[in-house]
Amino acid sequence: MKILYITLLSIILLTTYQAKSQVRSSLPDTETKIVKFYPNPAISYITFEIEKDPGKSYTLQIYNFMGGKVKEIPDISSKTIVNVSDFTRGLYIFQLKDHTGHVEESGRFQVNK
Repeated sequence: MKILYITLLSIILLTTYQAKSQVRSSLPDTETKIVKFYPNPAISYITFEIEKDPGKSYTLQIYNFMGGKVKEIPDISSKTIVNVSDFTRGLYIFQLKDHTGHVEESGRFQVNK
């Protein structure tokens, strides 16, 4: 009886896990990205490509992982190269903000030295 109970419990758990993984993988990606950045990890520079609306201006802000702002670039172009050679090794967070201060997109990248 104990073996039957353990076997049934194992089958239920396995079926539940498979169902959850199928649901996660079948959802379409509805979020459109307007920022592409490369290389990641960066060593001396990182390039941000922005699909920019001609009527909008954006500000790029970069923060270290402790939350301190390390760089701000106002009114960026559609392709912006940022020098990270003076950044310390670690994780950084970027925010792309519109002229009202609303965060349009954010992400993270790594600097290796």
